[in-house]
Amino acid sequence: MTTDCSHTQFQLRFRSLFDAGRGFAFPCDARGLVDMETLSERARNNYLYARAMVGRELAVPAVEFAG
Repeated sequence: MTTDCSHTQFQLRFRSLFDAGRGFAFPCDARGLVDMETLSERARNNYLYARAMVGRELAVPAVEFAG
C-alpha cells in the first residue's frame, strides 16, 4: 500500500522480505521522519504496522526520492 506522497519530495519505503514489489511507503522528510499528524487514520495504522514488522515481514526502511 502506498500513501499519497504528492506534497513531499521523499518517502520512507518498507519493502516486503518475501514478495518483491510489495510493501509500504509514507511521505517523510530527507531524514526519514514521518509526520504522523498528517497521515490518515488508515495510513497511520499501516505505518505503525510496518514499523512493527521490520525484520519479520518487512526490510529496514529506506528514504527514497518520491518522483
